[in-house]
Amino acid sequence: MLANITTPLLGVVATTVIGRLGDAAILGGVAMASLVFDCIFWLFGFLRSGTVALTAQAFGARDHGEQRAALARAMMMAAVSGVALIALRGPLTSFVFDLMGGSAEVSAAARHYFLLRSWAAPFALGNYVMLGWFIGLARPMRGLAVQITVNVINMALTIILVLGAGWGASGAAIAAVIAEICGLVLGLAMAWRMLEGRFEWGSTAHYNREKLWRMLLINRDIMLRTAALVSVFLFFSAQGARAGDVTLAANAVLQNVVFLGTFFLEGLANAAQQLCGATVGARDRAAFAHAVRLIMGWGVVFGICAAVFFYVAGPAIIAMMSASADVRHIANEFLLMAALVPLIGVPAFIMDGVYVGATWTRDMRNLMAVALAIYLVAWWGMQSLGNNGLWLALLTFYVFRGSLQVLRYRTLVKRPFEKY
Repeated sequence: MLANITTPLLGVVATTVIGRLGDAAILGGVAMASLVFDCIFWLFGFLRSGTVALTAQAFGARDHGEQRAALARAMMMAAVSGVALIALRGPLTSFVFDLMGGSAEVSAAARHYFLLRSWAAPFALGNYVMLGWFIGLARPMRGLAVQITVNVINMALTIILVLGAGWGASGAAIAAVIAEICGLVLGLAMAWRMLEGRFEWGSTAHYNREKLWRMLLINRDIMLRTAALVSVFLFFSAQGARAGDVTLAANAVLQNVVFLGTFFLEGLANAAQQLCGATVGARDRAAFAHAVRLIMGWGVVFGICAAVFFYVAGPAIIAMMSASADVRHIANEFLLMAALVPLIGVPAFIMDGVYVGATWTRDMRNLMAVALAIYLVAWWGMQSLGNNGLWLALLTFYVFRGSLQVLRYRTLVKRPFEKY
């Protein structure tokens, strides 16, 4: 869980430090670019989730060769994907920020920050793989060490370059790039030591056509599911941008609060991926069912605690993240709905972990598409409510996303486990 709570801090730190400058346009631009950047990385979240599932299943089956192979295949895909993102960053930036709208000042700040931070792509995706591999092997503390390294370096450099050197948005972007590079170097060094120098990435067994194809299918389903999820947040941000710079900035601040809260649940989802994957690999159905019940129970506890904490501490967090009185006023107005997300989202987050660990990724993809359609219909029906309707539609999305997965789980759990 702690390995996950550090991940959103790159965007939070950039938003917070830039927020101290008191410029709503720059704050909105950096927040928008951070959201887009995070959403693009979430599209490649299969590099973490898929690696957790396949590594955990090999771990449960005690297949050490396949554990190494899972790392090799995923790192190869991360390298190719990261280089492709750098190559496409120009047209991608133009398309995304033209689509999202916003004022000229916000758009300019967003484009500048995004173009610089995009150089982190191969390293950030490699860190996704390392985190997934460590979690799959039930070594989350190693993944935590990587994430802490990334975020401590990012925090320090962001403060130094933005507030100390006066580099503004450029300083925040450069800090993120350097931090991701340092994290990947540390992760690979720890993996090298765990494997006693035996990566064996040149082994032909690592690139077995059947297993490569299975990995690609699983990753495809996870990516499409994530694309639907990313669409929700991009749509949310775009609608906020159309309401003006202040509303955009307020929603961005609240979304960072939401992401901090839900990353507690993402930590439990990671636990579900590892435990469910390992029990599938071991062919232990009773242990699988027990793991699901246990993690869902803890999810409810954490969801309640997160909702209460962020509602009570929300005003202080908002004040810390923005120096603009107008932004703080709007953010506090919608704080309750933002604080409810970690609680309402419990079934969705936990079931995501269960589905990935069991490699029921096709069903997860299809159910997410249905939830996305319900979200858009809900927004259309409540758009006259303005920003209230936007937040209510988001809560509706989480309710249906989790409910649909729980209903489908009752059928899937009765089927034989797929051979890893």
